[in-house]
Amino acid sequence: MAARFSAGRRTVLATAVAAALAACGGEQDTDGETRRKGDVGTTYGDDPSQYGELLVPDGRPHGVVVVIHGGFWKSAYDLTLGTPLARDLRDRGWVTWNLEYRRVGDGAGGGGGVPVTLDDVAAGIDHLAAMASAGMLPEESLQRVVALGHSAGGHLAAWAGGRRDAEVPLTHVVSQAGVLDLVAAAEEHLGSDAVQAFLGHAPTAADAGADPMQQLPLAVPVWCVHAPDDDIVPISQSRDYVTRASAAGATAELVEVSGGHFGLVETESTAWSRIRAIFDDLR
Repeated sequence: MAARFSAGRRTVLATAVAAALAACGGEQDTDGETRRKGDVGTTYGDDPSQYGELLVPDGRPHGVVVVIHGGFWKSAYDLTLGTPLARDLRDRGWVTWNLEYRRVGDGAGGGGGVPVTLDDVAAGIDHLAAMASAGMLPEESLQRVVALGHSAGGHLAAWAGGRRDAEVPLTHVVSQAGVLDLVAAAEEHLGSDAVQAFLGHAPTAADAGADPMQQLPLAVPVWCVHAPDDDIVPISQSRDYVTRASAAGATAELVEVSGGHFGLVETESTAWSRIRAIFDDLR
């Protein structure tokens, strides 16, 4: 399912993103935040939803964090959900790549679902190689590439951790209240049957390639950060994943926090402080 970049395709993309880099710096974003030199929005494909926001810290970065937003894979939600997290981690010394992708629904942002959304996430992560070739981030920063995803973004982050043909492989995954078991999520009708809409049908064994629970064991460590009082994605999604991952010989840790479903994406929350600590330990 992953979209691979040939050397020629990577050269074309590198040229395009280098031009975008030269054009940015010192502008105001729509929320009034001053865009820093080295911050750039760029595309990784032809669809309007195939783009991301790259933020580069001052000095030598600790690595790259791919921020993948949630919203039950629905087109009503976009990468602005991940913007505060990306900025906070950038300020703490990480390159951040806040990734947009095609979601489920009609109109702007739509056209996604399996396999399109998965293809986009794979292509978006692999696009880091083109941006490094263009000088937009230090190539050595790709030695540590962490996927951070909330809710449905947690699903996509864990799924990406299982890719075997990645041009840019992940080294770690941090799932924030992730939907990690599609079968259980469908049985519980999470997100008003969001899993069924994402897959196009109720999940079966044939959907193993899209289901993190059925991908176990992963070769990369996974932190599952979740609040027991989450009433949108139950903590059983993370507890059961960690139990089965550990039994399968994978490295997985459950980090219980407070703050419900959304405290994990509020940068002033105690839950986000716990997530910061995970990243501090990775430096």
